[in-house]
Amino acid sequence: MQELNFPKFSFRFKNKENKISIFDVIRKRFVILQPEEWVRQHCIHYLIDYKGYPKSLINIEKELIINSLRKRYDIVVFNSDGSIHLIVECKAPTISINQNVFDQIALYNLSLNATYLMISNGFNHYYCQMDFINEKYHFLKDIPEYTK
Repeated sequence: MQELNFPKFSFRFKNKENKISIFDVIRKRFVILQPEEWVRQHCIHYLIDYKGYPKSLINIEKELIINSLRKRYDIVVFNSDGSIHLIVECKAPTISINQNVFDQIALYNLSLNATYLMISNGFNHYYCQMDFINEKYHFLKDIPEYTK
């Protein structure tokens, strides 16, 4: 896999039947290494190692239903009270981040009501803070570090 625009992290890999897997520290198992998964694993380690988010507050690839459509988010970080602090949408490095991607995460956030949004394709990262009163988001330089 190609190098991404993230700090260097240590990953565990496994090769079985010519399929490479990467160990996911949240799901506590090896998952097939696809381009989007490579970005997702970097985002997870960024949140844990650089921003201090506890593994226990991070959830990966769960289904949600929006307008009777089944959707699946990439990463959600909870607050200790169970509310949602952050949604992360990961795209493969070959996917450009455009308005459709922002629309996708905004749609997810109609149900999840996260305070922060992060979008990454491994090279470009966008961070936003929600303004629920004015129904828009403000771009940030980075997401905040974890605080209790």
